[in-house]
Amino acid sequence: MWMLAVLIGFTVRTDLLGVTSFVRSLGLCGTCYDRMLDFLHSSALDVAQLTRTWTKLVLSTHPGLLRCNGRVVLVGDGIKVGKSGRKMPGVKKLHQQSEANTKPTYIMGHSCQAVCVLATGLLSVVAIPLAARIHEGVVFSNRDKRTLLDKMIALLGETGIDASFYFVADAYYASRKVILPLLNAGNHLLTRVRTNAVAYLAAPVPKVRKRGRPRKYGQKIALKSLFDHPETMEAVASPVYGECDVTLRICSIDLLWRPVGAIVRFVAVTHPTRGKCILLCTDPELTPIEIVRLYGYRFKIEVSFKQSLHVVGAFLYHFWMAPMQPIKRNGGNQYLHHKTDAYRNAVRRKTATYHRFMQLGLIAQGIMQVLATTVPDLVWGSFGSWLRTVRPGICPSEMVVAVAMRNSLPEFLADDFSAPYLTKFIRDRLDLKRAEGTRLAA
Repeated sequence: MWMLAVLIGFTVRTDLLGVTSFVRSLGLCGTCYDRMLDFLHSSALDVAQLTRTWTKLVLSTHPGLLRCNGRVVLVGDGIKVGKSGRKMPGVKKLHQQSEANTKPTYIMGHSCQAVCVLATGLLSVVAIPLAARIHEGVVFSNRDKRTLLDKMIALLGETGIDASFYFVADAYYASRKVILPLLNAGNHLLTRVRTNAVAYLAAPVPKVRKRGRPRKYGQKIALKSLFDHPETMEAVASPVYGECDVTLRICSIDLLWRPVGAIVRFVAVTHPTRGKCILLCTDPELTPIEIVRLYGYRFKIEVSFKQSLHVVGAFLYHFWMAPMQPIKRNGGNQYLHHKTDAYRNAVRRKTATYHRFMQLGLIAQGIMQVLATTVPDLVWGSFGSWLRTVRPGICPSEMVVAVAMRNSLPEFLADDFSAPYLTKFIRDRLDLKRAEGTRLAA
């Protein structure tokens, strides 16, 4: 019941000030604040099991999952969230690579990685978050040599996806550590590579077999040379979402890529305004047009991050660890292999609390996205407000769904038919001395 109360709090709160916003938005008594803190710190909620259950629910029930060649499409990326607490495990100095002048070059915060699944609704595509974890900042053993790439593969495994998929990511994930585990599991990577990358033609078969292992790699080809003859590139209408009357020039070639020792497909793309890029896909059966179209959806995870931060507040937790040694300003990783077992377990407990908060926030955001993509008319019918930018055929945003959920909450609590135990649980804890509790009780 406390988990359901937190999920409702994520969807209806009007501010993003931590757990106190849940208490205010639901009109609960002040004692419920401690109960919610106890719930989020409790090991009774297994984050890994919760993630697998949520992923299975989305993949099995959403009717509009984006599929290509029978595979679902996942997108993954990292996000850096600013945290100023000096007694928060995992907080470190992080470098932000961004062209936006609104972001500082260095921040103190948590470095997370997330995975989303693409789904369609009306004329738009959304990235429904499946999982996110903090992947930097704390080192429990100096023998742990895992990189962020290894942890992203582990995160994909933690979601428990049993269907084959395409994993769309940026150029950072164009690595052997990502591609080989995906190929071994029957999945594929679609990403971008640097313009200075090289690949090889297959070595010609010799007429006379000589001693030793036969050559595998033939002529080296600099991938940027694909742009040297623009007249040989094919002109096609841009398949990227939101682009009309835009013509791209593309060419594709299948080459051996030494990091994985296998043939992959490279697609050179020239955009009239965005410049040039080279895409990589480990599935040679995927057409160049489909590769460009799917990579265009990679930006959807950036939109999902924005909603997670500014509307849902899934990453805006602030739980401190009282016995923690304060971190230094501009500090790096916190190495704990010389700390006591009690201290290490306390750090694990606090980090698990962050993960529970994030996962529940992402589930709440996913629920709002599912409502927006499956029953948009119901959402607009409960919105009860005005927006200048409402466009026909476009799914309502998370903000619109949150307002609709907030407006329908009193009616939900007054109805004992749909969820009698939950409504009774919340009604019994309303604080009738406050305006929020009085409004919901009425």
